[in-house]
Amino acid sequence: MIRLAKQHGRYGYRKIAELLRIEGWRVNHKKVERLWREEGLKLPERHKKRRQLYHKDSSVIRLRPTHANHVWAIDFVHDKLSNGRSYKMLTVLDEYTRQALCVEVKDKSEFRRCFGGHASSAFEIRKT
Repeated sequence: MIRLAKQHGRYGYRKIAELLRIEGWRVNHKKVERLWREEGLKLPERHKKRRQLYHKDSSVIRLRPTHANHVWAIDFVHDKLSNGRSYKMLTVLDEYTRQALCVEVKDKSEFRRCFGGHASSAFEIRKT
């Protein structure tokens, strides 16, 4: 049973019981389940599938980048420092090259007056 469990990593006790019966062992699934638990065998956890950004027919959900500077992603990140002060970061990424074009960090109190033109200035720099 242990040999089969190692050989077929994703199989559970029911499938292993079926394989044992094929090999000629006279066991039912309840006995295999009991032995499975006694040996401490477990199934490896399944990994979550990543969701697709695009439909299968290639219709656009989000614009698919085809070259550098084609599609950018902007994100605001909020966090607190160990002294309790909060800050906000504006990040601008090129989706094709995955390069950070602009990362601006400011206190939340300074945020409104400081982030106004940074994304557009990053665009002016990258446009050339």
